[in-house]
Amino acid sequence: MNAIKEIRKYLADNPKSEPARILARLTSALAEEREFPLAELYQLDYAAFDLAIDLLRDWRLDRYYAARIKLFDVVLNDVLPGQNGAAPQ
Repeated sequence: MNAIKEIRKYLADNPKSEPARILARLTSALAEEREFPLAELYQLDYAAFDLAIDLLRDWRLDRYYAARIKLFDVVLNDVLPGQNGAAPQ
């Protein structure tokens, strides 16, 4: 979550800048699972572009862990209810 903290600081320090608006739109698109035009990333200076890439990495990792939790939830609640991880008998 370090990228989120860094982007929040960047947005607070540069609220009216175009890179801040692009980062805000990217953040919003990720949160709402909407499309985002990648061409906008190329408008960013290197530091802001690096923040965007870090955000994408963190978001992808978070999605991976969320998917794992959902899988375990299905396994434990739907496929193996009542066993609570106990070995089959």
